[in-house]
Amino acid sequence: MGMDLRRLRYFVAVAEHGRVTAAAARLGMRQPPLTQALRLLEAEIGAPLFERTSRGMVLTQAGEALLPEARAALAAADRGAEAARRAGLGLSGRLAIGFATSAATHPLVPSVIRRFAHEHPGAALTVHEANAAELTAMLARGDIAVALLRVPVGLPTSVVATELLREPALLVLPAGHRLLGSWRTGRAGPPLRLRQLAGERFIVVRRGTAPGLYANLIAACGRAGFEPDVLAVDRMLTNVNLVAAGMGVSAVPASMRGFQAGQVAYCPILDRPQLEAPLTLLRRADAAPTALRFETMARESAEDEARRAR
Repeated sequence: MGMDLRRLRYFVAVAEHGRVTAAAARLGMRQPPLTQALRLLEAEIGAPLFERTSRGMVLTQAGEALLPEARAALAAADRGAEAARRAGLGLSGRLAIGFATSAATHPLVPSVIRRFAHEHPGAALTVHEANAAELTAMLARGDIAVALLRVPVGLPTSVVATELLREPALLVLPAGHRLLGSWRTGRAGPPLRLRQLAGERFIVVRRGTAPGLYANLIAACGRAGFEPDVLAVDRMLTNVNLVAAGMGVSAVPASMRGFQAGQVAYCPILDRPQLEAPLTLLRRADAAPTALRFETMARESAEDEARRAR
């Protein structure tokens, strides 16, 4: 059994002050309990630690040997307590973050990761890219602590979803498309209705990896009076690349505008209700303090962005 840290702290105080009365005053205690604690420590060690003289308390050889070790033990205990406090507050520890490609294109995602890393230098961050279905499974297994994606679906009870914001979706058409008219690179495309694209091939992220966005687009086309011809891909950046190659059209979150600039045009959608793309944070229901701090920071960043947009 290790020594009582409280007694070691008393011992160091007496050694540094040279008198029990001065040490007791520093420790904020009465002299008799301090004297009793020193006697118990000496009994535990089996040797006197001080020689009581008219000049005060003088360390014996055993006391001289104990003093540096006692100071080291107390310093280690203080470091351990501080590490535990920081971990309990979410200021340190490990944080595995997952994100979908379509979510990472929104400026909030890199900004909140950068802010968290800056304000929590003691936290070890790792990042993982995957689609929505894969991220949900990783969260359920505990492989990651938080995930940022667009539309969550099929959430297990162990996972909690928080919608951070919503942004409009934009249609993506290849340069030179018949509906773009005199569109020039660097400008927004003309507003369009979905029914104007009936008969076009829609390049979308496949149902199994992003079923929410897939379903929302198909439903919007249905309300416009047609069922789209669909080419499914695994990643949202892939669909924009294929639009640029002239293989069809697509719809993506507005924050993706600018990708493949010059090769595609991003057009507002006139249909109502508006086709929107949310940005959602997922975390485990039993999230550690570090994950909860990240969630709080993401919420704050989203609220700041909403205020700026008003």
